[in-house]
Amino acid sequence: MLEFRVLRYFLAIAREGNITRAANTLHVTQPTLSRQIQELEDRLGHKLFIRSSHSVALTEEGILLRKRAEEILDLVYKTEAEFDNYQEEIAGDVYIGGGETVAISFVADIINELITAYPKMHFHLYSGNASDVTYRLDRGLIDFGILIEPADISKYDYVRLPSSDKWGVIMKKDCHLANKEFIEKTDLIGLPLIMSRQAIDAKEDNNFIRWFGDDFEKLNIIATFNLLFNAAMLVKSGSGYIVSIDNIINTGDDSELCFVPLKPELKSGLVLVWKKYQVFSPAALVFLQTLKNRL
Repeated sequence: MLEFRVLRYFLAIAREGNITRAANTLHVTQPTLSRQIQELEDRLGHKLFIRSSHSVALTEEGILLRKRAEEILDLVYKTEAEFDNYQEEIAGDVYIGGGETVAISFVADIINELITAYPKMHFHLYSGNASDVTYRLDRGLIDFGILIEPADISKYDYVRLPSSDKWGVIMKKDCHLANKEFIEKTDLIGLPLIMSRQAIDAKEDNNFIRWFGDDFEKLNIIATFNLLFNAAMLVKSGSGYIVSIDNIINTGDDSELCFVPLKPELKSGLVLVWKKYQVFSPAALVFLQTLKNRL
């Protein structure tokens, strides 16, 4: 069994890039640290570092272990914090992951209510698309995920949030389509499109793909994205048009971009999900109960 202490040693060396500096930060001797890492490499059967006279660099196997070690220790710290705060007074940390959407304001109101009522509660937000969020949820690194549909929620418990997002096209204001009231399917055929990877990867019961119908296969998708900010840079450069939900990036009067909704109208709902048979910390349970009561 890998020891947490040795994983901490390994991460310190990976972070510092130098065994001497890592030993100083850990308050152990360099020979002790070197021996522990050698024993770790022997146990795993792989070299974790490429060593030179003044520095070390991670091997491919070392990069994999760094990712896993960070996840393991994050879960350990989270579990320790939950038990530290398992007391009558509601306190502790709640971890929530979610995609980019203004509909998150409903959850933000719940958080504001709880930190006012329970000053020792703390919330940690993680941003990512559905695959990023469910990856962390499945490994116990977050308590809840907020998913923008379409998304596969079959293996989770969930509640639907009373919010939805409207789909449309983000483009430069000097584009020939910018003055249209709506964008229809025929307007998009042949255009260089930039699309949400989550929206086009979710094949089953997908309202987004269903909206395009047979024309979906005719689309010229030049790029995909998981978060919208960087994709907007492509639009500003003139590379293409984003098909996305509204109100995430600035398309107001002071922006060079605009948003034109789709016709027929297309909206996506939001769901709050958590692992089935999840045993919650007191803080996470209060959050869920408060949210359900508000619904």
